[in-house]
Amino acid sequence: MEQGLESGKESHGERADRNFVELLQGARVAVTGVQVLFAFLLTVPFSEGFVRLGDLDRRLYYVALVSAAIASILYIAPATQHRVLFRQGMKETLVRRSNLYGIAGALALAVAMTAATMLVVDYLFDGTVAIITAGVVALLALWAWFVQPALDRANSAED
Repeated sequence: MEQGLESGKESHGERADRNFVELLQGARVAVTGVQVLFAFLLTVPFSEGFVRLGDLDRRLYYVALVSAAIASILYIAPATQHRVLFRQGMKETLVRRSNLYGIAGALALAVAMTAATMLVVDYLFDGTVAIITAGVVALLALWAWFVQPALDRANSAED
């Protein structure tokens, strides 16, 4: 790898290695948050107040729990697949797949965070405050994680 860096050019394999390391670094940040949220959600049904939840709140809980589980699976998949595919010469395939898993994991995380926020705010206040708060959380996640980068990507393609 040093030879590729000294000459200023990376081979396909070197670029795939670097891209995979960058993907894993990004996933490490998200996976911690997903695991904390998922662990919290796993404990909720065992708390005393859970029995007071209405049907809507139970559905919100279900959406949050399943979305957090999906996000966990998608963020952990690249590291697991790397172990299974080790030394099979499939790094570029793994990088492309891991990128898709990261995007899908972020979407699942946005759904989980939105549903969990709405559940808690609905428990504390009324439905209107919960809907508005969840809407703001969802819009912020969509903007920061998807829309703004898509706009940057489109702008850089024009240059």
